[in-house]
Amino acid sequence: QVQLVESGGGLVQAGDSLRLSCAASGRTFSIMGWFRQAPGKEREFVIAITWSGIYTKYADSVKGRFTISRDNARNTVYLQMNSLKPEDTAVYYCAADEKNFAPSADYVEYDYWGQGTQVTVSS
Repeated sequence: QVQLVESGGGLVQAGDSLRLSCAASGRTFSIMGWFRQAPGKEREFVIAITWSGIYTKYADSVKGRFTISRDNARNTVYLQMNSLKPEDTAVYYCAADEKNFAPSADYVEYDYWGQGTQVTVSS
């Protein structure tokens, strides 16, 4: 059974940093990524990475502030968020794509999802 379990969310102040983790179980995935959804808004792509870790894809809104990495031995992907802003407030979802080899920003390409973790950035 495939499971994605996120951790690391919380309440921080603007300018702070936070690291989210997503531990996958059941199988490995070629692509893993993060999406987020703020209240009243649609789910949006944040960042994704290939199995090799060589190729990444970023949303323009997080370039220069967020980075993604993965530890394949632990089957875990990490989202390092620096210089957080109030507009980063959202539920962050880990996602896994088992069929593609290049990261996509389209949520329909992802096959498995975590339950989400809340990130709140106060001003």
